[in-house]
Amino acid sequence: MNSAEKKAIDTIRTLSMDAVQQANSGHPGTAMALAPLAYLLFNETMKYDPADPNWPGRDRFILSIGHASMLLYSILHLTGTGECDHDGKPTGRPAVSLDDIKNFRQLGSKCAGHPEYGHVSGVEMTTGPLGQGVATSVGFAIGSKWLAARYNSPNFPLFNGNVYALCGDGCMMEGVTAEAASLAGHLKLSNLCWIYDDNGITIEGDTSLAFGEDVETRFNAYGWNVLKVADVNDLNALRRAFDTFRETTDKPTLIIVKSKIAYGAPKLQGSHEAHGAPLGEAEIQGAKKFYGFDPEKKFVVDSDVYETFVDKVGKRGAAERKMWKEQYDSYVETHPELGDELRRIIEGRLPDNWDSAVETFNADPKGMASRISSGKVLNQLAKNIPWMLGGSADLAPSNKSDLTFLGAGEFGATTHAGRNLHFGIREHAMGAITNGLVLMGLRAYCATFFVFADYMRPSMRLAALMKLPALYIFTHDSIGVGEDGPTHQPIEHLASLRAIPNLNVFRPADANEVAESYKEAMRQTATPSCLVLTRQNLPTFDRTKFGSAGGVRQGAYILADAVDGKPDLILIATGSEVALCVEAHEKLTAEGVKVRVVSMPCQELFDRQTREYRESVLPASVRARVGVELGIEQGWRKYIGCGGAFLGLSDFGASAPAGVLMKHFGLTCENLCAIAKKTLGGSGN
Repeated sequence: MNSAEKKAIDTIRTLSMDAVQQANSGHPGTAMALAPLAYLLFNETMKYDPADPNWPGRDRFILSIGHASMLLYSILHLTGTGECDHDGKPTGRPAVSLDDIKNFRQLGSKCAGHPEYGHVSGVEMTTGPLGQGVATSVGFAIGSKWLAARYNSPNFPLFNGNVYALCGDGCMMEGVTAEAASLAGHLKLSNLCWIYDDNGITIEGDTSLAFGEDVETRFNAYGWNVLKVADVNDLNALRRAFDTFRETTDKPTLIIVKSKIAYGAPKLQGSHEAHGAPLGEAEIQGAKKFYGFDPEKKFVVDSDVYETFVDKVGKRGAAERKMWKEQYDSYVETHPELGDELRRIIEGRLPDNWDSAVETFNADPKGMASRISSGKVLNQLAKNIPWMLGGSADLAPSNKSDLTFLGAGEFGATTHAGRNLHFGIREHAMGAITNGLVLMGLRAYCATFFVFADYMRPSMRLAALMKLPALYIFTHDSIGVGEDGPTHQPIEHLASLRAIPNLNVFRPADANEVAESYKEAMRQTATPSCLVLTRQNLPTFDRTKFGSAGGVRQGAYILADAVDGKPDLILIATGSEVALCVEAHEKLTAEGVKVRVVSMPCQELFDRQTREYRESVLPASVRARVGVELGIEQGWRKYIGCGGAFLGLSDFGASAPAGVLMKHFGLTCENLCAIAKKTLGGSGN
């Protein structure tokens, strides 16, 4: 490397170790070791314009090893990456200032311990949990391929970007990485490049303590193109590897790069002690001497270092973005309909009349399973939203998540325009890939049985944290699964997902609530949603006799009421149990009890309503309340109160026909009425 390159690279290193030392917290070693890689990626390899880090035609860089965040913060600062507002427009301020770096890991600083999407411009996704970054990168790559297939034409190659993800030994050990790598190889995602920092160190010590597999052979078996770079400081070897990746058209690429953690720190170079803790002042001074820097100075960036980045990525990126913008403007004029779609994708807006095809279901005592009505509504919506796509973890025939309308098609290794994705039995990666698709601007969904939400929880939590409008469809939602038994019968899952902030959990009671739940989920722009659906039939309520399903928008509403609208008892339920409450309402009303039935398809939406609305549905004066749900009680007390009762489950299910299980666990009209009367008698109402 020449002197200018060396100085720029070593500045990344000194910024990283100074920031970690000042914070007395963080991981300096990997950032120091991989500085040459970050320098080369941004300065020479990626299509990236620091002046507009949200430019749609850019390449994506994902730091899957989020603990090495100072590597990313340093490069964002040195490239002069600009800040964008919530609408994605440049503000003229830096994304990461030197003061931000000085406040690394402090309250209010842009430079959090791990990169956070939406918190700092230039951060493509929130990373931290190892494996999530590389798994989500597969969604980015699929999304890019899909956009290219739908919108590119010979004169307008708008979408031909690559996705780069930097990972380490921890990512390689995580199971989600294996799932994602397997699918990426199967789909031959040639626009995807993972860079594996093979430094042989984890927090506990040498990787040989727990990791001894041949990663090269493993990825060859997945169908990847595997390249090796013996020393991360060899810029020419890195250049050749990236050139080979860009020339590869039939498979994803893994570049295995050897590095020494804390490169240049005399005593700690290559030591696990430098992985997760500050180096210490003495070690930092020694490293700075090794780099040729003044050991007494901190947070030093010479003007010629900034100039190096301006001359390379700054000028090149500006020219590439200008060319793309000219192509885009011409494309919109030449292809107005497709251009309108693209504009809406970029702006995060749905088509006009996107929900116009959603049907109103007729009253039907027999009804249908909510998984069935879900499949109908999903297709009605997706047909009107051309960039809505998704699929299931090998369960589409059962959870009705396939798109069946003419032209929907299949996404595969050679068919990138299809809208049906086949994730295989890879729930963990499926959740992460869906997040990547949404981060590319698409309205993506995925589906599986509700009990397997456990496998997806890390990805769902990140979607909530990143404020992504991802959609997760879960069927077979209770002991109604029946004979499959307790391994397939979700019990604690509703409470578990409701515990995640900024996640809407919908459990609709009939087909029209399903339709309204979908509509509300699609209206969200910063909140992911779960739809929790039944295997068994649910009656479709006669809305001329019962409250409008439009009440779903408020999260809970009065479905059936006392004759005078002044109940002494309130039954509150979700999903399939609402019909049980309606049956109990009829029986108790006939016995002279003044009963209200509240359908509560989405607790999160209800909690966000005004106090006046919540009081109108659940008046504080009515203390006799029974909550009914085929799950655990956790979270229900705020609705039923200390004196209320809960009819649900407190243990795992059993293997038997669904009807037998309902009786066995007391989910009957007779038992509910008995509990209601007991509650009414003890409430003091």
